Amino acid sequence: MEPELAFVTRTHDVPGLEIRVNFGVFAGRDATPAELEELAHALVPELDDVSVVSEQRHEVGEEVEASLHQVRVEVADDHLPADPDQREELCDRLLEAVTTWAEACIADRHAEVSEL
Repeated sequence: MEPELAFVTRTHDVPGLEIRVNFGVFAGRDATPAELEELAHALVPELDDVSVVSEQRHEVGEEVEASLHQVRVEVADDHLPADPDQREELCDRLLEAVTTWAEACIADRHAEVSEL
């Protein structure tokens, strides 16, 4: 079976946890592949399985047009603790780790944003 270039999906697995980083807004640039790998490796001690997504988002309407670079961390629901308190503690630790990563990337290499 040949893979298709474009296809329709009617179902979507909603992650149990999603952390979004407005990377481009604050860094003025895209996250590099090395930085994304760094983030994934920083999260592995907390989780066995995590997805790190780097994307260019283009929101277009009749009166609005926006483009931004965003990084998303997704964790499947079955990889999160069942206990609500443990889940909240894990979310807090992950958010702190992601924020620390983003701040370090921005401090290390920042491009001036000419237009927001």
